[in-house]
Formats: sequence, structure tokens, C-alpha cells
Amino acid sequence: MNNDSLIVLWTSGDKEVATKMVFMYTLNAKKKKWWNAVTLIVWGPSSKLLSEDTDLQKKIAEMKAEGIKLEACKACSDQYGVSSFLENLGIEVKFMGVPLTDYIKQGEHILTF
Repeated sequence: MNNDSLIVLWTSGDKEVATKMVFMYTLNAKKKKWWNAVTLIVWGPSSKLLSEDTDLQKKIAEMKAEGIKLEACKACSDQYGVSSFLENLGIEVKFMGVPLTDYIKQGEHILTF
């Protein structure tokens, strides 16, 4: 188990959830060194929201610049037709079932929204 690593699983299509919790905590967790390694996983409706919202896209660029690892579920983003768009934001788009299972089995700290 990596005690200094955080995985944030963002599934909500609600912008207020994104801005008032997910993005605020994820970005500050890395900037303020609350966690050494931070990963944001974009999954489900959040992938559609991110593809449509330029404010959130700017925050993703800021997260990337801070060294936050960005991943997205390919099965979900393919369903919304946004996989290429997310890749262009610098997000690693891949099938996430096995990686998420591995994170859980490794005892990673995981927050879900």
C-alpha cells in the first residue's frame, strides 16, 4: 500500500460537484503536498461534462501542469463519443476495470464522487 498516494474517481455529471469538491480537493491535494502522488480518473458522465465545459478543461490543464496523473475510462468515453477529445486534453484514455481493481487490491486511498 502506498500511504502517500490518492486516487480520485470522478463519476458525476454535475458541474457543481466537480468545481466545489472534485477539482478543488484534487488540485489542492497536489499543490499543497497533502499527497505525494494524485491520480484523477474520469469515469461515466463526468467524461461528457468535461468534453462540454471549457472551465473544467482549463482546470484539467492546471492539474496536468501540477503533475496530477489523469486517466479516463475508455468504455465510458467511447459511449459518449469523447475519447479523442479527452486524449487531446492530455488524459490517458484506457479501459479502467482492471486498473481500478488493481488500485483497490493494492489498498490505495480512493475517493469517489
